[in-house]
Amino acid sequence: MAWFRRKKDADIPAVQPDSEIKTVKTEGLFVKCPGCERTAFKRDFEANLNVCPDCGHHLRVGAKERLRQLFDDGEFVEFDSGIAATDPLEFVDTRKYSDRLADMRRRTGQNDAVIVGVGRMGGRTVVAASMALDFVGGSMGSVVGEKITRAIERAISDRMPVVIVSASGGARMQEGTLSLMQMAKISAALARLDEERIPYISVLTDPTTGGVTASFAMLGDLNIAEPGALIGFAGPRVIEQTIRQKLPKGFQRAEFLLEHGMLDDVVERGQLREYIIRGLNFMQPAV
Repeated sequence: MAWFRRKKDADIPAVQPDSEIKTVKTEGLFVKCPGCERTAFKRDFEANLNVCPDCGHHLRVGAKERLRQLFDDGEFVEFDSGIAATDPLEFVDTRKYSDRLADMRRRTGQNDAVIVGVGRMGGRTVVAASMALDFVGGSMGSVVGEKITRAIERAISDRMPVVIVSASGGARMQEGTLSLMQMAKISAALARLDEERIPYISVLTDPTTGGVTASFAMLGDLNIAEPGALIGFAGPRVIEQTIRQKLPKGFQRAEFLLEHGMLDDVVERGQLREYIIRGLNFMQPAV
C-alpha cells in the first residue's frame, strides 16, 4: 500500500536553481512534402536530391545546389559574382527597392538571382546558369540579363555548350523597361550561339513564368522540365478572366505542356544530369 500513498511536499526533492534543463532543438531538422504532406528528416530528402521518396514530388532547389548536382563531382568555377544591381528608377512599392536588394543580399549571400559557372558534365566543359528563386522571386533584372548574356558570349568564344536552369517569377518590375530589355538581349545572344552551331539546353523548373518563359527558357535546342513544374506566362486567373473560359486540369504544368508539344521531355531530377550529358553528346559529338 506504500506504493499508493500520496507523497507530501516535504518528500518531493526540490529542483535546485543551478540544475541544467536539457532541451532538444528540432527546428530545421524536418521537411514536410507539399505533395503528400509526409514529414521526414531533412537529410533524407537531401540524400534523394530533394525529391519526396514517397510521392516523387520535386521540392525546390537552391541555385548553387543545382549546379553541384549537374557538374562532375559538383565542382565548377563561378563567374561574374561581383555584378550587383542598382536602383536607377528609385523604385518604391511597399518598401524601397534599394532596401529590398540589400536585404536579399544579406539573407542569400548572393548579389542577384542567377549564378553562372563553368565546369565539366560527363567530361565535357560546359557553361551553366542557375536561377535563384529566393532572390526577389528569381526575377529577371538587368544583372540577370547581363550575367546570362556574358555566359553565352563566353560559350561562343570558347565553343562551350550552354545549360540554363530557370526558376523565376518573370521580369523584375522594380527595374521597369530595363528588365524587359533583357528578354531581347539574351535572345539575341542565343541567336548568335545558334549561328555558331553550339548547343543550348534549357531546363525549366518550378516555377518558370513571365518574361523568362517568354524568352530564353523556351529557346533551347532541347527544352526539358522537371515533373510537376509550373510553366507559363500569365497566371491562370488572368487567363481565365481574359478568355472567359475555365482552364483544363493541370494547365501550365510540365506534363500538360509536354502533351501539347511545348516541351521535348519531362525528366526526373535523379536522371537529369545524365539526360543532359546524352543530349550534349548527340548535338555536339566529340571530334
